[in-house]
Amino acid sequence: MGDTQQAAMHILEEKGFFKSILDVMQIGVIVSDSNGYVIYCNETYANFLNTDLEKIIGKYVTDVVSNSRLHVVAKTGQAEINYPHKHKGIVYLVQRIPIKQQGKVVAVMALVLFDNATTAAKLAEKCSALESKLINFQEELGSIHRTRYDFNSIIGSSPAMKIAKHEANQAATNDLPILISGESGTGKELFAQSIHHASARKIFPFVQVNCAAIPKDLLESELFGYTKGSFTGASKKGKPGKFEIAHMGTIFLDEIGDMPLEMQPKILRVLEMKEVERIGSNTVTPSDFRVIAATNQDMESLMKSGLFRRDLFYRLNVVPIHIKPLRDRVEDILPMAYHFIQKIMKGPAGKGIRILSEAEKALLGYKWPGNGRELLHTIERILVSTKTRAIETSDLPEYFHYSENIPIRDKGAMLNDYLQKAERYAIRQALIEADNNKTNAAEILGIHRTILYRKMKKLKISLS
Repeated sequence: MGDTQQAAMHILEEKGFFKSILDVMQIGVIVSDSNGYVIYCNETYANFLNTDLEKIIGKYVTDVVSNSRLHVVAKTGQAEINYPHKHKGIVYLVQRIPIKQQGKVVAVMALVLFDNATTAAKLAEKCSALESKLINFQEELGSIHRTRYDFNSIIGSSPAMKIAKHEANQAATNDLPILISGESGTGKELFAQSIHHASARKIFPFVQVNCAAIPKDLLESELFGYTKGSFTGASKKGKPGKFEIAHMGTIFLDEIGDMPLEMQPKILRVLEMKEVERIGSNTVTPSDFRVIAATNQDMESLMKSGLFRRDLFYRLNVVPIHIKPLRDRVEDILPMAYHFIQKIMKGPAGKGIRILSEAEKALLGYKWPGNGRELLHTIERILVSTKTRAIETSDLPEYFHYSENIPIRDKGAMLNDYLQKAERYAIRQALIEADNNKTNAAEILGIHRTILYRKMKKLKISLS
């Protein structure tokens, strides 16, 4: 017997009281010297290995258990606590503890836990498997909530657009909250999707919430989800909210300025805590999401009037990105128009269409109150109605023929004809500004919605 074995055995003999306990414990115990040779093993562990004690003592640890780590702990001097250990296809929980004298390792004791410990090890394995499944689930969910746009989808090389795209590209490299501002139709959603697509979260969900489109009484359940039976009409299975679905991905809060005031403290809390509590539940669920918000409103005015909380604004406005209106980016109008032509008329058909110079001047001179969205709809309308390969001024909607976009009375035209042109123009502009929402357009015009429908029908303006 070597010096190291003698030193280790001396410890066991000196602590004979503890050795007598180890002999009868229903926990497997094995001890090696500092060189990795077995100097002690209790009956419980020998029975587990289905061998005799005499065949274990004095052997090198890996000759007893091929994947043993007692010799590793002897070298490192670092304990391994609650270490999963697989033997014969079963995972056990093992404690490997170095025994030291005067700072040097003289022996290593391993405790192999069976029964409940085995269950604990299995639970640990299950937790690990569930975590992997959760990641896979979020990736699959990401394929459902996938973005349609990336930075290549943003057309325009004006100085203002270059600045906005640069800021958005920078924002994609971090997880800070973003607030995108700009008029309706400028492409705020396109920017939000592009940022997500360029970020490390791109394979996970991009979840969009239009704060203006969801009724107030449904908004909370949409955002936070609910448990089964939490309210009348609730699904029997319950439902996860948008913040839960956005776990590991991005949540896009569009039209954040329309968020009801009573909901804003709850939004602030979930942004700060990254925890979601479903309606009807008293437990919270962690959710790791990135938030991007957008607005076409004057947030400062909303805050001064008490309609929007300043603390929530500051929480969202960490990275501000402003998209200028199309009328301030005249250089982008024609490139966008040709991009839309090729998008609508795919292949060679789209590439062969040209806009004649007079029509180009009309497009460049128009104010575009509906911005890029209005330009897209205008191009769609032109391509549906024209049969030629060259777009002329006569192919443009009638309001392009007005000086400064205001109807001019044609020579000899009756007053009623002029008024109808002006009325048609005003309604179309209101519909553009309201993104074709008839209720909002009626509010802009200061008339009732039923009157708007009646006038649209009379003036032969499409109701769709």
